[in-house]
Amino acid sequence: MKYVSYWHDTAPGFSGGAEGDVEGHYDVAVIGAGFTGLGAARQLVKAGARVVVLEADRVSCGASGRNGGHLNNGLAHSYLAAKAELGTERAIALYQTFDASIDTLEALIVEEGIECSFRRAGKLKLASRPKHFDAIARNFEAVHREVDPETALLSARDLSSEVGSPFFGAMLSKKSAMMHMGRFGIGLAEAAKRRGAIIFERAAVTTQLREGSRHRLMTSRGHVTAEQVLLATGAYTTPNFRYFRRRIVTVGSFIIATRPLKAAEIAATMPGNRTCVNSMNVGNYFRLAPDNRLIFGGRARFSATSDQRSDAKSGAVLADSLVQIFPQLAGIAIDYCWGGLVDMTSDRYPRAGYQDGLWYAMGYSGHGAQLSTHLGMTIADAMLGREDRNPMKGVHWPAVPGHFGKPWFLPLVGMYYKMLDRIQ
Repeated sequence: MKYVSYWHDTAPGFSGGAEGDVEGHYDVAVIGAGFTGLGAARQLVKAGARVVVLEADRVSCGASGRNGGHLNNGLAHSYLAAKAELGTERAIALYQTFDASIDTLEALIVEEGIECSFRRAGKLKLASRPKHFDAIARNFEAVHREVDPETALLSARDLSSEVGSPFFGAMLSKKSAMMHMGRFGIGLAEAAKRRGAIIFERAAVTTQLREGSRHRLMTSRGHVTAEQVLLATGAYTTPNFRYFRRRIVTVGSFIIATRPLKAAEIAATMPGNRTCVNSMNVGNYFRLAPDNRLIFGGRARFSATSDQRSDAKSGAVLADSLVQIFPQLAGIAIDYCWGGLVDMTSDRYPRAGYQDGLWYAMGYSGHGAQLSTHLGMTIADAMLGREDRNPMKGVHWPAVPGHFGKPWFLPLVGMYYKMLDRIQ
């Protein structure tokens, strides 16, 4: 078993990192070389801006290269709940932004010639219990009528050709897609560099200062100045950006990947070859990889750390969950086990905009693989003075009470959601 991300291990390396000292003056400095930062950098340099990207580790090393490989349209929330919480107009706008993000990725991949196994697979929200299906059906009716006719409600019988496990029905979102996250991340970085962005890896930003209208960013390899700064660090935002750290809760998400499945095993487990997520509060998500491995993830443990020891413990929990859902795969070899951090907001809605002199986009709350590139490009357009299409502009973002960086309360949250799963 390899304790590394499957996406990282099966993607080419990025060879375009700038060498030498971090120095110079730029129109925009982007902090973070994940999908958000790279999408923004590419958009900015296409418009003629001088852009530097500062990455603490390697390109696409964080959440962009550690997720489950799903590109799901629509909301992670119930659409009905989003209408109640955000209002109908904003709920529709946010839903449509997730739809547009899939279109953005598809067009970008074609334009830049990125080989990343992109495919419109469709997503299944699977009902783990009968009353969960009732809630899914109510939400489907509103979604299908008001915002997304490219959806369908499937019965338990319909699922026999989709998933080899007994669920009680599902909602199918037909626009959803999947891709190889590692290859896309490297391809996006190469595209940004090719168009003129300067990308420094191993250049963690340690200090950010204002000098009149300019920003000075100190890194482990030198410093730069810039007219504007975009913070695109998500769950990996450091304590020196205190405003954002108080509003982001980092939660571990863990994933395993089996050995490649044989044709008969695919037919018995994932014949529909879609992205899937079940309806439990502490749930699981799964899909087939381009080489037919089953990639299976979830909140195995409520932890704010991800290292080999933590990942191994979570991997064992996930392996048990996998067999509970797919007992026909009992004993199958697990080839990869990895984890990463998810940037959760208290209401699980993303945030983007301008605060304390910094532009930002983050808080994807486990639903960012599809949205991050698009939202990075959206904020880049706002920075360029173009139409501001930010769907979360003006939404209040309160600090999490008692939270100053380390989420001490996660075990309590985990106990609460596990209790809900027992009684709901």
